[in-house]
Amino acid sequence: MKRRSQTETAVLGALSVMPMTGYAVRQSIHDVLGHFWSESFGQIYPALTRLEQEGLVEQGADETASYTITATGLDRLHQLLSESIQDAPPRNGLMLRLFFGRHLGTDACRALVEQASVDAANRLAELEAVRAEIAGETGTEADQPFWLLTIAAGEHSARATLAWADEARAHLDAIERT
Repeated sequence: MKRRSQTETAVLGALSVMPMTGYAVRQSIHDVLGHFWSESFGQIYPALTRLEQEGLVEQGADETASYTITATGLDRLHQLLSESIQDAPPRNGLMLRLFFGRHLGTDACRALVEQASVDAANRLAELEAVRAEIAGETGTEADQPFWLLTIAAGEHSARATLAWADEARAHLDAIERT
């Protein structure tokens, strides 16, 4: 049930911005929310079918077959967004490997840290580009302050990873000296 609610929230949220086809919903979630959220086609299409059956979205009869959120769907979105957050258990492959790093050795651990640093720097650059793109958009002014909050969280996370990577390098250097 938790996963369905989260998928439902993402799909209804995407459709609250504008009507879209199922493919466009997936692309929007990937391109716009992808810095902090993902959904697969295998989750989106069944959710759209279920949401349509529940009267929360309507599919147009035109050639694009776009989905539109209904007033009931907007009410449901508000309800879902008002629920307490249900965090998923963390799964971080980098931390799993570093935790057992004794078996990898410091060189392999250093390579993992370096890759994490490169990835964080790339993510930071992407988020800064998204920030600039959002600032230049028209017609989304009501949403922009909230979108920028999520961008800021991603930027802070990337900067924290970069700072952690510096500390991790120093720690690995100290291990090698002992």
